[in-house]
Amino acid sequence: MKRRIAILISGRGSNMLALARNCGGGLLNAEVFFVACDNPEAPGLADAEKLGLKTHLLPYAALGKYKAEEHLDRLISDSRAEWLILAGFMRVLSPGFVLRRRGRIVNIHPSLLPAFPGKDSIRRAFDHGVMVTGVTVHLVDEQVDHGKILAQEPVRIFPGEPIEDLEERIHQAEQILYTRTLIHLLDPSR
Repeated sequence: MKRRIAILISGRGSNMLALARNCGGGLLNAEVFFVACDNPEAPGLADAEKLGLKTHLLPYAALGKYKAEEHLDRLISDSRAEWLILAGFMRVLSPGFVLRRRGRIVNIHPSLLPAFPGKDSIRRAFDHGVMVTGVTVHLVDEQVDHGKILAQEPVRIFPGEPIEDLEERIHQAEQILYTRTLIHLLDPSR
């Protein structure tokens, strides 16, 4: 039986697209019931529509955080989505929202947590001069970029490498690690 997932995005949606394609191709034993976004200008929203996925704009700008989360709650309930997958969603979910779905919200973060939580993680790791950064998939809890770590993938920073090259390699690692982690999380028998 396929797992029912919903994906939240804020921007390009490259991880969402990879996950949606992997669901459609049977690699992930899941079906994307909707993609929701907090940014009406997000390219990922249009790309999700092109794939034929249901999309929803979360009314953060118009109604604020708690009303937007109430709207998201209704979308999840109406679709009966079992898992909420954050794929570049740049909002912090309220503790109450997270508590209602504890253990069922997954996030991907572009660093080896607990190092460099929050925004601009790639830039901060690069500027700090670390030799290795990476990607972390974790369950979401009430703290920012915290919660049980499910998987990590290191990404080496090469001397003299432009940050754009590092960002691209991290995004590639994210897509592979997220799918690999969700395969086992959504279908532990595999």
